[in-house]
Amino acid sequence: MVYCSSMKIGVLSYRFNYYPYLRNILYKLPEAEYIPVEDLYSNLRRVALSTNRRLGREIFPTFDLNNQFNDFNINKIDILHFFNGVSYGRTPWVAHFETLLPRFSSLMQRSHGKTENPLRMTPLIQSGINALQSPYCKRIIAMSQSAAVIQKNLLLELPPEDRRIILDKLIVLHPPQKSLVEKSIKRTYDKSNPIRFILVGAGFFRKGGREILNSFDNLINSKGAPIQLVLVSSLRLDSYASKETQSDIAWAKQFIIDHTDWIEHYETLDHDKVIDLMKTCDIGLLPTYADTYGFSVLEAQACGCPVISTDGRALPEINNGDVGWLIYVPKNDLGEALYSTPEERDRLSQQIQLGLEEIILKIIADPIVIYTKGMKAIERIRKFHDPLSYTQQLREIYKAALI
Repeated sequence: MVYCSSMKIGVLSYRFNYYPYLRNILYKLPEAEYIPVEDLYSNLRRVALSTNRRLGREIFPTFDLNNQFNDFNINKIDILHFFNGVSYGRTPWVAHFETLLPRFSSLMQRSHGKTENPLRMTPLIQSGINALQSPYCKRIIAMSQSAAVIQKNLLLELPPEDRRIILDKLIVLHPPQKSLVEKSIKRTYDKSNPIRFILVGAGFFRKGGREILNSFDNLINSKGAPIQLVLVSSLRLDSYASKETQSDIAWAKQFIIDHTDWIEHYETLDHDKVIDLMKTCDIGLLPTYADTYGFSVLEAQACGCPVISTDGRALPEINNGDVGWLIYVPKNDLGEALYSTPEERDRLSQQIQLGLEEIILKIIADPIVIYTKGMKAIERIRKFHDPLSYTQQLREIYKAALI
C-alpha cells in the first residue's frame, strides 16, 4: 500500500490550469505531489489541434481525444485522477465527471431533448465501458446527484452484471467551497444605491445573458427599478444550447455600450478580482439554458450573495428558495432544460425572462430578503461544501484505491 504522505497523483499536463481540475482535484491534499502527465491521446490531440489551426477548420475532431488516456504505464506515479476522462492503462485511476462517463461525443446528446436516444454500442463506447469495468478504475466521482442519475440511466443499457461493476464504483462528491465572508451585509437600496446583480461566465448567451439584458432594460425603463448589472464575460460564441450567432454577439456588445449607465462590464478578470467584485454585489445570476453544475453559484453564495438561477441539472441541489431563487423551466426526465429545437429555445427564453422579472420585482418590494437569504447561503456553503471534509473524502478514496 502507498500512503498519501508519499503519494504522486498524475494529472493531465494540458489540463493543469483547467478550472474544473483546480476546483476538484489539484492541490487538495497538502501532503501529496501532483505530477503533470502526457500520453498517447494527449499527443494525438496536440497534432490534431495543430493541423486544424493550420487548415483553418476542424478536420480532426478532438472532443473524444480530450477524454481518453493511455500512457502505457510509463509515468512514474501512484494514481491518476481525471476530470471527464477514462484510462486504458494499468495504473490505478479515479475520475470526476460532470455528466457521464465515458464522455464521448456520440453519448453526450442522450440526455438532451424530450426523449433519449437508444444506446448504439460502438467500438469506442465499448472501450470506454471496458475501462470503467477494469480493476484499475477505482472510483468514478459524480459532481452532483444529477450527474449520478444520468450515469445510472446510461448503465441501464448494460447487462446487469456489467452494470453492477460500475455502479459499485460510483459516488457523489460535490465540489469544495470555502466561505469568503463572515456574514452578509445588510443594506438599504434606492436609485442612488441600487441593488447590484452579477453574472460571471464567458458563455454569455448560454448563461441567460440575452434574457438578463432584456429583463433589466424592461424593469428599469417601465418600472424605474433601482438595479444595476455587473457582467464578467468575454461574450464568447458558445452556441451549443442557445444557438447564438456572431450577430447576436455584436448586438450584446452594442447594447452594453449603449447602457453603461446601469451596466458595468469586464471582459476578463483574474479569479481573485472576480471574487473581490462579487463581494461588492448583492445577488448572483445564473439563469442558464445549460450548465452541468454552476461553480459561480457556489462562489456567489460564499460571498453572501444569494443567487437567481434556473432549475436545470445540478442547480436545485445547490440553490433553492431558502438560500436564493429558482426559475422553473421546461425539462426532460433527466433534469436537462429543453433547448433542442427553435420552438423549445423560444419557450425556454420566455420562461427565463418572465421568471427573472417576477423575482426581481419581488426582491425590490421586500429587499431585506437579500440579507436573510445571503446569510443562509453562507451557512449552506459551510455545511455542504467544507474544504476540509472534501479533502478527507478524497484522501480516503485514494487510500482505498491503493490497497
